[in-house]
Amino acid sequence: MSGETTEISRVKIKFVIEELGEAEGELVRFLAPRTVDMIVRKLPIEGRAALWKEEVYFETPIKMGEEKAKGTVEKGTIAFWPMGSAICIFFGNSQPYSPVNVLGKVTKNLEIFEQVKSGTKIRIQLLVN
Repeated sequence: MSGETTEISRVKIKFVIEELGEAEGELVRFLAPRTVDMIVRKLPIEGRAALWKEEVYFETPIKMGEEKAKGTVEKGTIAFWPMGSAICIFFGNSQPYSPVNVLGKVTKNLEIFEQVKSGTKIRIQLLVN
C-alpha cells in the first residue's frame, strides 16, 4: 500500500456569506490536484464577491495556471479561474468567460448565491463536523 490512500480525495468546505448565511461544498482532488491542494493550504480564503451572468466569483492571492481546464461547467460547480486568480461558483446555467479549473461542487444551499450582491464578503473555510 502506498501513501496515496491516506490523502484526502474530497475536502468538505463551507462558504460563509456576509448577511446571507452559509453554503457547503466539496473539493475533489482528482479534478485538479495541484489547484485543490494549493487552495486547501490557503484556507480560510476571504474575498469580495463580483458577479458575471449566473456566477459569483472573488479574487484570491492564489496564482495557478490552467489544470485540466474546462470551457463549460455544470450548475453548482466550484472552480478556479486562472485568468482572474479567482474562485468561482456557478449557481445558474452560465458558462465561464474563459477556461476554469474545476474544483468540485456546492452540495448544500446553492440558491444562496443567487442573492449575493457585488462587494459581499465571502469566506471559504474547512467544514468541521
